[in-house]
Amino acid sequence: MGLKKFLFKIRKQIYLVTFLIFLIWMLFLDTHSMKIHMELNEEINELEIEKKELKDLIIKDKSNINQLKTIDSLERFAREKYGHKREEETIFYIEFEDSIN
Repeated sequence: MGLKKFLFKIRKQIYLVTFLIFLIWMLFLDTHSMKIHMELNEEINELEIEKKELKDLIIKDKSNINQLKTIDSLERFAREKYGHKREEETIFYIEFEDSIN
C-alpha cells in the first residue's frame, strides 16, 4: 500500500513538473510567446496612432491643395510663405522687438 501511494505522488509530481515546463516554454521561450505577442501589440498600437496622424495630415494637405487652385490664393500663399513679389513692387518687412529682452 505504501509503495502505491509513493508511486502516485511521484507520478503526480512528474505531471506537475511537465506542465510547469510546458507553461514556462509557451510563455517565455517559444517563438509565439506572450512576451513577443505583447511587444507586437504595442508596436501595432504605435503604428495605428501614426496612421491616424498621417491621415489627419493628408486631409490637411488636401484642403491646402484645394485652396491653392485659384490664382489669387496661390499668389497670396507665395507672398506669405516665400516672399514673392510682383514686378516693380517693393516689400518692406517690419519686425518688432520683444519687450522681454
